[in-house]
Amino acid sequence: MGFFSSLRALFSSGPTSGGGKEREEEVSAFDPALLSPEEREMLAALRRAEPKLSAWLGVVLEGVTRADDLLYARISFLLAALETPPFEREEFVRKFGLWLKDMDYERIQDFRSELQYRLALALDLEDEEDERSRLMLKIADGLSSTRSRIAGGLNRLFLPGRAVDASFWEELEETLILADMGAGVAGSVCADLRKRAAAEGLSDPGHLRAALCAELRGFFKPPRRVGLIAPPEVVLVFGVNGVGKTTTIAKLCHREIMRGKKVLLAAADTFRAAAVEQLEIWAGRAGAGFYAKGQGADPAAVTYEALEKGLREGFDLIFVDTAGRLHTKANLMEELQKIVRVAGKVHPGAPQRSILVLDATTGQNALSQTRIFRQAVGVDELILTKLDGTAKGGIAVAAAAEFGIPISFVGLGEKMEDLRPFDPELYVSALLGGDAGQQAQN
Repeated sequence: MGFFSSLRALFSSGPTSGGGKEREEEVSAFDPALLSPEEREMLAALRRAEPKLSAWLGVVLEGVTRADDLLYARISFLLAALETPPFEREEFVRKFGLWLKDMDYERIQDFRSELQYRLALALDLEDEEDERSRLMLKIADGLSSTRSRIAGGLNRLFLPGRAVDASFWEELEETLILADMGAGVAGSVCADLRKRAAAEGLSDPGHLRAALCAELRGFFKPPRRVGLIAPPEVVLVFGVNGVGKTTTIAKLCHREIMRGKKVLLAAADTFRAAAVEQLEIWAGRAGAGFYAKGQGADPAAVTYEALEKGLREGFDLIFVDTAGRLHTKANLMEELQKIVRVAGKVHPGAPQRSILVLDATTGQNALSQTRIFRQAVGVDELILTKLDGTAKGGIAVAAAAEFGIPISFVGLGEKMEDLRPFDPELYVSALLGGDAGQQAQN
């Protein structure tokens, strides 16, 4: 990543020259002669710190206790040290300040994790080791209810010296079903493991645990990447009532804006009371564009006009929020099909992605929802909400195994930062226990 190479050069050898007037101005900001003693000390501490976001934040936030001018000055200093252009760092600080005011947050413990999340997105650092560790902790915490439900069975099964016999396979299948993977998937996993054990002569339960991890990870496909001929990319989001669809759209919007995208939210959920107002509030908080025609308007017309606005005003991405609908109601599914047809007329190829939002706490019922929505309009990605605290976390395996649809994100809480990219390796490790993931990699 170019960001890291420039950062290493800056932090290891100090200011360098070249790159035009703007570049010279950026570098000169760190000329010791122009810095205050406190800034010189802070820059030296940043250079000494471990090169990861949490360590840098620890340096610049030392002594900061609340949202005030000192906080904003420190954030700006960190962004400047990481060679962020002046306009971008000013915008970052401005938007973060507006968010703090809107949320009425003052104490640093209320917003530090959100600040780190926003910086990770803006600086393209989400995949660094520290962020993955934070994500692992969140997923592990979110799946704790599922894990505790099956932990006893797994621990008994994988005890050293445990015989791998008929009772072993029977107990393993029951344990997987208990995690809500479903009888079909549990049976298939056990059958494949038995074949693998016989072929490779695996008789040690520890080796079988690693093999189980590999089997489960193998069900998950990476989300496809859309290659667009012309923006905007149109993302249609749908699901049954109560899954957290609108707040999920807000979180997706937040992520993309932090990555520099110009985003438009289209309020095609014209049925539910206050849905339009709710989406407008989220758009304002995130700094997104917004289009609506009000409650009771034709959702297809809203979509059509929103896409026209997106094309006319140069938006990169449009999220279309649709009304929550019972997957068993044919007329509502036909309405969704009409939205798809209309989108394609105004912007050929739209929607480029169709996302089904599922509530993880519904367990096997989520599979029937996926089946019917896929038949009606097609599903490119799944997002699982409310994965935190559910005892049915194995539903992710069941959905991936039965339909082969990528899971792009999982919801692990109410905050913006709690919608996280789905990582099969971290998920399986958290589901079966931390040692499982390490064993599977060895």
